[in-house]
Amino acid sequence: MLKLRLSRGGTKKRPVYKVVVADSRFARDGRFIEKVGFFNPLLPKEKKERIGLEAERIKYWLGQGAQPTTRVARILGENELMPMPANGNNPQKAIPKKDRKKEGSEDAKKEEAPKAEAPKAEAKKEEAPKAEAKKEEAPKAEAKKEEKK
Repeated sequence: MLKLRLSRGGTKKRPVYKVVVADSRFARDGRFIEKVGFFNPLLPKEKKERIGLEAERIKYWLGQGAQPTTRVARILGENELMPMPANGNNPQKAIPKKDRKKEGSEDAKKEEAPKAEAPKAEAKKEEAPKAEAKKEEAPKAEAKKEEKK
């Protein structure tokens, strides 16, 4: 299967990627069919030199059935070469994992609290008529005792 994917280059801690068309069975940085662009993640998003793509060749390979990886699909979507992928939006990602767990447990407690209170309230309502019924029975018993005397 043909893939549009990133091939890593550069040095340690200074990555530069090539956008390539490659068979999915080949190694990430190994043999590829054609280089169709580049991506430099170290540059700010505003700079034009951050991403360079050959639009015509990318459209050709997409027409031939090449599937972009998720990262390449985002890059192509930002450059309007294909529709933006819908998945991958995780607003919780910016929050540290420790805080996510705390917020999650608080939310769970808030959701459980009303649910837990509701059955208790229903149980109290059910108990109240039983207590009234016992009170009603008591006068009847007293009335019967008085009648027997």
